[in-house]
Amino acid sequence: MFLTITTTGTPERPATDLGYLLHKHPDKAQAFSTSYGTAHVLYPEAEAGRCTAALLLEVDAVALVRRGKGKGRGGAPDAALAQYVNDRPYAASSLLAVALSSVFSSAMKGVCHAKPELPGQARPLRVEVPALPARGGPDLVRKLFEPLGWTVTAEPVPLDTEFPAWGDSRYVRLVLESDTLTLAEALRHLYVLLPVLDDAKHYWVAPDEVDKLLRVGEGWLPGHPEQRLITSRYLSRRWALTRQATERLELVRLAETDDSEVEEIDNAVEAETEAEEKPTPLAVQRREAIITALRQSGAARVLDLGCGQGQLVQTLLKDPAFTEIVGVDVSMRALTIASRRLKLDRMGERQASRVQLFQGSLAYTDVRLKGYDAAVLSEVIEHLDLPRLPALEYAVFGSARPRTVLVTTPNVEYNVRWESLPAGHVRHGDHRFEWTRAEFRAWAEAVAERHGYGVTFEPVGPDDPEVGPPTQMAVFTLTTPKEAKAA
Repeated sequence: MFLTITTTGTPERPATDLGYLLHKHPDKAQAFSTSYGTAHVLYPEAEAGRCTAALLLEVDAVALVRRGKGKGRGGAPDAALAQYVNDRPYAASSLLAVALSSVFSSAMKGVCHAKPELPGQARPLRVEVPALPARGGPDLVRKLFEPLGWTVTAEPVPLDTEFPAWGDSRYVRLVLESDTLTLAEALRHLYVLLPVLDDAKHYWVAPDEVDKLLRVGEGWLPGHPEQRLITSRYLSRRWALTRQATERLELVRLAETDDSEVEEIDNAVEAETEAEEKPTPLAVQRREAIITALRQSGAARVLDLGCGQGQLVQTLLKDPAFTEIVGVDVSMRALTIASRRLKLDRMGERQASRVQLFQGSLAYTDVRLKGYDAAVLSEVIEHLDLPRLPALEYAVFGSARPRTVLVTTPNVEYNVRWESLPAGHVRHGDHRFEWTRAEFRAWAEAVAERHGYGVTFEPVGPDDPEVGPPTQMAVFTLTTPKEAKAA
């Protein structure tokens, strides 16, 4: 893993002042131990007219795996690569960002006791990173660095120069040039944006990362046009931390606009210590989205088709607005577990009259499914082989014909956000397919048109600006005039 910083100078302002700023003598090659290997600092050239400092990080692959303990990017690299043979030693990432902070900590803070006038001076700078993972490609690299005063060259690295037809890899060769920035500003930009472009961190992101981000991003992050993306990626998409950072950055922006201190604006309530909110599990968010959609539809009698172990049926029972709830599943074992979960054998007579479970296959029409206000297919369709989907479609939309049908299914585009999910794998071993948003929309719109339904789409879970939500939901509403009036 390699990075160089080059500056030019004159006899009055020699380029070798870079050694004072970095607190590393140009005549020496130095080595520093890090948690994941050894960082070397050397100067390939050191003259008054031009000086280059290089940071070479040798990553200990064994230490990386052992300290990662199988979690996160360090312990679970891309699926095509084994634990001990991966891109971490060669491509710039949070490992290099941490080495920058550790080896050049004084320079990043803008401290130079030998020549205190140097840190505040802008100077010609050229930063080169031969291999930088860029999830978002060269366009995103430019969007992140150009607003900060850099001239950006981001050349895609081909997968194989011998086989150009294979196209480009996700790596770029990065060159940044500026003559308006100080070295401290340059280092702070790199410290934040290298892991942002890699979109991964090799260590657990704790709540104190928010303070670190605000400290290093002071002066440039609050007004950056890609602030939301930078904040989200830097904090590994931990939504509670991202929200906290965004709120604090907004306070900073308002304070700068008002020419006041943050404390003067943020004084509505007394400071209090508050534990970080645990993110709501996706399964819970999915059930909440379904309940909301059912309430909006005005449904009282609801079918849970493919009810599994009865989690949704249990949630529906808590709301008296749903007067009749039917769970249907092809698996008797799942229905037995659902019965135990619901405690049907101990349920009061009035409550028991609202719920029933029965076995049935969604590949066949069933008269028992007719006459209901709504039907839910939550994470069901992806468990069927694609050739069997038309049979399910007719059984639900053509035969049963409830007034409202809710269908949720995974959004395969979001899978890249699951660090523990190997590339190219589906989320569950029994999934026969997982659709993109466009594929799901095309299927749902075709079903709606064939059977006289209208359809809208809702995100379930955090709606990522690049890849969408983890779960996608289609809300079908019966629109055939005669049947809609009868319903």
